[in-house]
Amino acid sequence: MARPLLDTVETFTRLAGHNRVAMLLFRLGDGQAFGINVFKVREVLRRPRLERMPSMHELVAGSFDYRGSTIPVVDLAAAMGYPPLATEDGAHLIVTEFNRSVQGFLVSDVDRIVHVDGGNLAAPPPALGYGPRVNAVTRLDGNLMAVVDVEQVLASVDPRVAELSERVQQAAHVQQASNRRVLVVDDSLVARTQLVDLFRKMDLECVVAKDGSEGFDMLRNLAAGPASERIALVVSDIEMPAMDGYALTRAIREDTQLRHLKVLLHSSLSGVFNEAMVERVGADRFIAKFQPDVLATAVLELLPA
Repeated sequence: MARPLLDTVETFTRLAGHNRVAMLLFRLGDGQAFGINVFKVREVLRRPRLERMPSMHELVAGSFDYRGSTIPVVDLAAAMGYPPLATEDGAHLIVTEFNRSVQGFLVSDVDRIVHVDGGNLAAPPPALGYGPRVNAVTRLDGNLMAVVDVEQVLASVDPRVAELSERVQQAAHVQQASNRRVLVVDDSLVARTQLVDLFRKMDLECVVAKDGSEGFDMLRNLAAGPASERIALVVSDIEMPAMDGYALTRAIREDTQLRHLKVLLHSSLSGVFNEAMVERVGADRFIAKFQPDVLATAVLELLPA
């Protein structure tokens, strides 16, 4: 039984290195298809019996024992404006792991896994009304598929502040870098805000891009301009529409004007897979989200002296 699973994981790994991503499709109450990166998914279950406390956030349907640990369950349907699923016996639970935490999301139905070309993923037009909880859309067999920004959903339930230890803050203020301009590339509004807040506490100047394609265009334009406007370090997410973090790193390494840049990949997807891909595409460092002190220390080490 182990071999088919390993074959599947290896297939997804090869896809991820070529600006392609495997998505688990699900629905929240009607025919609209939503997706989540399969690397965030641990397991899909029928809705278990949930325990709820009166003080829980309104989007938290409850908690349950998952393999010996108590994990929160977020009603993703309610978070996206659909009727709640907390009492629906037919609902499914997607158990996820990212940002170094495990949690569950209630959905009405789970469909299948599809392979998506990152170049076909685009930011949703505001007129669609998704707001910040969808960070990309594409077409599958002519039908719309929306990629849920689960980091943003979790942040609305459990907002976190980018706190730096006094030791790291002092090191950031003392360090004399010749260039303190950092390009932040991330399709998640929550992640971009966290990073910009963190880097400002370190007295770094931030330039922001919403995906790898936009980030690469910025880098090329800035490289052709005054030296004072050039970027010293790129801190990029991995999962992004148009051009992902791996493809962005490859493009930087293949560009004669940009190949000297330090690139730090910063992702909610942790594990040995990312460590291997970082080396393969030529990135300088990988840091799992969101560890302020660890990230800040790596940034200080990579900035030019």
